[in-house]
Amino acid sequence: MAAWRRRVAVSCLVATLAAVGPSMLAGCSGTAAGQIDYVVDGVLVTYNANTVTGAASAAAQAFARTLTGFGYHGPDGQVVADHDFGTISVVGGAPLVLDYQIADNAVYSDGKPITCDDLVLAWAAQAGRFPGFNGASQAGFVDIAAIDCQPGQKKARVSFAPDRTVVDYTQLFTATQIMPSHVIADELGVDVTTALLSNNAPVIARIAQLWNTTWDLKPGLDTKHFPSSGPYKIESVMDGGAVVLVANDRWWGAKPMTKRITVWPQKADIQDRVNDQSADIVDVAVGSSGSLATPDNYRRTDSASDGIEQLIFAPRGRFADSLVRRAVASCTPRDVIARDAGSPIANARLHTAAEDAIARAENVPEAGQFVKSNPDAARAALGGAPLTVRVGYRAPNARLAAIVGAIAKACAPAGIKISDVTSDSTGPQTLKDGHIDVLLASTGGATGSGSTGSSALDAYALHTGNGNNLPGYSNGQIDGIISALAVSTDPAEQVRLLTESAPVLWKDMPTLPLYRQQRSLLASKKMYAVSSNPTRWGAGWNMDRWVLVR
Repeated sequence: MAAWRRRVAVSCLVATLAAVGPSMLAGCSGTAAGQIDYVVDGVLVTYNANTVTGAASAAAQAFARTLTGFGYHGPDGQVVADHDFGTISVVGGAPLVLDYQIADNAVYSDGKPITCDDLVLAWAAQAGRFPGFNGASQAGFVDIAAIDCQPGQKKARVSFAPDRTVVDYTQLFTATQIMPSHVIADELGVDVTTALLSNNAPVIARIAQLWNTTWDLKPGLDTKHFPSSGPYKIESVMDGGAVVLVANDRWWGAKPMTKRITVWPQKADIQDRVNDQSADIVDVAVGSSGSLATPDNYRRTDSASDGIEQLIFAPRGRFADSLVRRAVASCTPRDVIARDAGSPIANARLHTAAEDAIARAENVPEAGQFVKSNPDAARAALGGAPLTVRVGYRAPNARLAAIVGAIAKACAPAGIKISDVTSDSTGPQTLKDGHIDVLLASTGGATGSGSTGSSALDAYALHTGNGNNLPGYSNGQIDGIISALAVSTDPAEQVRLLTESAPVLWKDMPTLPLYRQQRSLLASKKMYAVSSNPTRWGAGWNMDRWVLVR
């Protein structure tokens, strides 16, 4: 734990935070501010962090305490049970059967109760068995065989398929994963749960369309479509994309410490905002805003995330050919890029937690061919033919711009022209639509960490049919390995699986891992209870406990 957090632990203020609330701050050296300004990396284009676009955005950072669930991701990325929302009981082990009990007093900010219908929708949208849903990841949900839910009730029984005891089942139905199904039910005039569980295809198609789009964030939105299940709710969306959150008066748990938090998408003005103290918390990738000097009135913590910065190759066009992907990988100076990022080279694709004996299983000899730039190998792979590569990332991002520049310089002698064609709207859809050949991003195409907090579930980004499988990669052997990792608790078996996968992935080259994304968390020295987080939820995991003392 950082020293400044230890100091906070013995202060008058933290004793106050644990006991009552901001009104009691009068006994300390200041009073609590009514608003906090929080800057995140990525855009805020949807309330639904579970679509492909939403998972790659900053939605998880912004809405962890607006859309709650049976757990949330703590400061080390671990899942912490959220008993305000409900409880989970294991009632069977082979197959795994879980009972989910939603708290009796759990209600949305519009007064509608939170019910098992919301769990059914979350499963259906992400399990991959119902067409039309643009879910980012099937991980864990694909292994659920059935959900027993009586519409309108507070209890659901979730049964997993035989032999599919998902080790990280606590990662399912957590904060930001459960969307309000009654919004769709009211819009369509249908019983969403009955339609899904009876496989009513025409109705499901309409449900999927609304799940994909009804929670898009735009200025002037109708807040009745955006009810909250947490301490905060959306008040408005500002021109420029910032989202204003205010205390949810129907929240049944401990009241949030600060009444209003404005979440700002990352732009080119972060240094100016820090200098003039108009940003209280900044939670972004290291280097994305340049060197980002830290004034004396801010604290800065740099830490490693669980997301892997990588080149994600397009599924169509010339990059459908693995030789072309390998050519670009051959001339990419991964050693220089990782050194400049202050991080070791990442060779892992299926194990994204911090380096350990299991992660090192992916450091196979085949990876050694792609450490230093080798333009001769790149030229030979292409048979001497020229190649133009359009590389994109979400701008502005000084670190990624420098990476593209380094690749362009290193690949030019191979006859490979690297073009930086980025914009402030570049993302997974840009790659899917064929507007770029390579997306430079973190796990799943994210601007932030992108990690779920589980290596086994992150690995689904390369599983056939997964929404965030942006290169469209499909390999039966790799699918089997990813599926096996999700249910394996034996470290020796995990090492065997990863060792078996690595040569295949280095040969096929659907992505080129570069380094573990490093995170910068800047907070005013007058901010309390703020901590970093290696997952895609970032520092926002406990925003209802934040206090800014004036």
